[in-house]
Amino acid sequence: MMSEADVVTAMRKHLEGHFPMSCQVCQHRYATLREYLLQTEHQGDAIPFDAEQSNWQPLRPIGTVTLSNCRCGNTMALSSEGMPLARLWQLLNWARIETQKRQQTPRELLNYLREEICTQVLSEPVQKETSLRR
Repeated sequence: MMSEADVVTAMRKHLEGHFPMSCQVCQHRYATLREYLLQTEHQGDAIPFDAEQSNWQPLRPIGTVTLSNCRCGNTMALSSEGMPLARLWQLLNWARIETQKRQQTPRELLNYLREEICTQVLSEPVQKETSLRR
């Protein structure tokens, strides 16, 4: 059984794999998840499509998505797309159990997790790239 910390770590790792990412409208490049979180603004709730349909082991997942606006106003998305099915099922199973325990909707739980990831990412010291010089 996964812990909340395991879930946050798995989700964060997946989201970090989306970077670098560029806005399709203004071509602004977000090098890291941290940069993206600092320079975009969340738009509405995170949406756990499969969980909201009580589809806890989807063979063809619709997935989850969270939307943010680029500084140019374009809406950008981070999603569960590309996540291995077995990992998605583990996360959905955890969410099924936790929504019952916490008496939350899947959307409320996902919003909570999104905020936990944001807090974690933004509270860490900035990693500077180091160049190798001889």
